[in-house]
Amino acid sequence: MDFQNYQYSGLIIGGIVVILIIRLIIGYWASQKVETSIDYVLAGRRLPLWMAAPSIMATWFAAETLMGSSSEAYSYGFQGVVFDPFGATLCLLLAGMFIVRIARRAQYVTIMDFFQQRYGTAMSVVGTVTQIITYFGWTAAQIVAGGAILTALLGWPLWVGMIMVAAIVTIYTMAGGLWADTALDFMQMFLTAIGLLMITVGIVIHLGGLKNMFELAGAQYTTNVFAIWPTADDGYYGYFGMHGWFYYIAAWLSLGLGAIPAQDYLQRTCAAKDEDTAVKSTFVAAALYLGFGVLSPLIGVVAYGTLGPELTSEQTEFVLVAMAMKFLPPVLTAVFVAALASALMSTSDSSMLAGATMFTENIVKVFKPDLSDKAQLWINRWALVISGIFSLLIALFASTIYKLAVLANTSILVGMAAPYIIGYYWKKANHIGALASFFSGVISWIVLTLVWMNTYILPVVYEGEMTDDVVWDSIYIASTPAFFISVVFFIVVSLLTQKIDPPKPLKDINGKIVDMSQPFAWSKSPVEEPAAGD
Repeated sequence: MDFQNYQYSGLIIGGIVVILIIRLIIGYWASQKVETSIDYVLAGRRLPLWMAAPSIMATWFAAETLMGSSSEAYSYGFQGVVFDPFGATLCLLLAGMFIVRIARRAQYVTIMDFFQQRYGTAMSVVGTVTQIITYFGWTAAQIVAGGAILTALLGWPLWVGMIMVAAIVTIYTMAGGLWADTALDFMQMFLTAIGLLMITVGIVIHLGGLKNMFELAGAQYTTNVFAIWPTADDGYYGYFGMHGWFYYIAAWLSLGLGAIPAQDYLQRTCAAKDEDTAVKSTFVAAALYLGFGVLSPLIGVVAYGTLGPELTSEQTEFVLVAMAMKFLPPVLTAVFVAALASALMSTSDSSMLAGATMFTENIVKVFKPDLSDKAQLWINRWALVISGIFSLLIALFASTIYKLAVLANTSILVGMAAPYIIGYYWKKANHIGALASFFSGVISWIVLTLVWMNTYILPVVYEGEMTDDVVWDSIYIASTPAFFISVVFFIVVSLLTQKIDPPKPLKDINGKIVDMSQPFAWSKSPVEEPAAGD
């Protein structure tokens, strides 16, 4: 796939330049709307449904959903994309049903506000540090993908493209915060979603119908292309028995539960104008995510039959771009690839802002609680710059997209999912139990990863590939038992320490007990919410 010699590469480059300029302009426009720290990190808590839903969708609808999932599907069929989009859709559905209404009612600014109010400072600080580190990896994945596109089209060294992407994202997000992010998310979601639909339609027309398209579908390492479960022939990712099932469960849980206690998701839902809008936005985002997200792996498996079965692992990450060039008119190809670059940036800005917000709200304010709003805004902006720099440094040494992005949520799954999700409803959850859950989950994950990495060999499907794939597989396989270990420790330790650490009731951002009546998605808000910005 020689993108530099593509006849209309100049048109694509022009489209990317236009998108980048628009992003900077919107960043400047949004900066004029930012007057307080709540404006900056939560868009003033006044996003309507039509802005909140696309923003929630666009938070993850980026490198791993677009380039990453088409690449994984080309290699492993639909088994390879259980993580995303299927696991991500599960996350939105579960969070929408059980978490969003309460979190929005509590007026939380960060995930760690929950941990602070429900448990205490130690859990809040430990969780904050963990999430900030994982966001460096998450952002790095998007920077790698964005740099790879520029490299493929322009022939630049990869590091030059990554620096350019990181610089632009940092500049406009620093200026406009969540206002800039949500305005750009709406534009990006529309362009990428419609682009995926147009590529699919173009393939169907070119191949003479849906039947012919599905007959061309294939994958390098699986015979059951559309199976999203372990099969008798292929297991799961080539693993059978206990290892295969642990891997499969991890594929659903890493985003399905691991992304529920993620700051960028909470930040988007809590920016909605009210509780009902937050819930509705989550379900609309889930429908959009699954509906359009499944098109990328579909294009990936069809690419196996149209581009050929012998693409290298480096080439597969550009399958989506290659299919756009093959089946779309030049102008539409330019628009789609430009939108794809924009989509990668949308997740970058979300994760940068999430890390900066947690640093200010849950670390700086712990030591200086009387911080003025002006000072908070200043610290948020410069923390974002530092986040961008660290993420870029990680990106310069990273070589994956899909796996690096999923790994970020896996680390949250094993340490924070149990005390966060269960802690909303279980009254006996306490601080010691939450800390025990975190450390038991993380430590067992690391230990089990090392055990499997050093004692288990790669399955046959990996023959001829780089042996570091066994490292990634061990990480995912180990996360399943590690998560259940964290759940057991959370429950058992909480019950054993009730007297020395009495549980605290769930409180809102102002320290008032949260009304837990009507907590589910199908409920109605029992109280009138404070005005936006209060």
